[in-house]
Amino acid sequence: MRKQLGAVALAALLLSGCSGNEKTSYEETKQMVTDLLKTSEGKKAVQELLADEELKKELVLDQDVVKQSIETTLLSKEGQDFWKKTFNDPQFAETLAKSMQTEQKDLLKGLMKDPEYQKMMLELMKDPAMHEQTMSVLTSQQYKEETKKIMMEMMESPLVKKEMQDLLMNAAKEMGGEEQASGTQEGPQASQGEGGGGGSQGGGTDGDGGTDSGNGGGSP
Repeated sequence: MRKQLGAVALAALLLSGCSGNEKTSYEETKQMVTDLLKTSEGKKAVQELLADEELKKELVLDQDVVKQSIETTLLSKEGQDFWKKTFNDPQFAETLAKSMQTEQKDLLKGLMKDPEYQKMMLELMKDPAMHEQTMSVLTSQQYKEETKKIMMEMMESPLVKKEMQDLLMNAAKEMGGEEQASGTQEGPQASQGEGGGGGSQGGGTDGDGGTDSGNGGGSP
């Protein structure tokens, strides 16, 4: 272990010590250090160095320095051009969107519960220009076609099909129950009507009998 660390340290010292010498000496030393690090012993020594807890503490970068470096890089013209070009790649944009989907969903839920955000959204919706723009989008032919396409795709979903089937079956059961209940209520009323009609016919027969008796009494 110590021999390996010593070899790496010696190589590093040789590399740094050659900074004031000629370029050829620097290149030779650089090549020697590179060859040493490529060996199994050199790799093992570097791994052991990186696993050392004290070295890890020394390698931790200052947070403010990292933040400033990132901000400087992103705000530079080269950084902006790089990110514009990167985000124009459909595959990268799709991968980034999928990786941030959960975070965006949680962020939107949190914003919807925020009173200040709700107030801002209400004020935005009351804006005449925003209302006009929204209506223009909703009444456009392109939006109607997109909505129709989405609805057709949704109706093809097995889950939606099952839900629609369950709703239709429940509606059919409810309609069947209402018809059965209506028929049960009409039955007794019809029976009462028929009974009353029979009684009227019976009364008419008695009246006829009385007429016959009267006619008989009037004869000599």
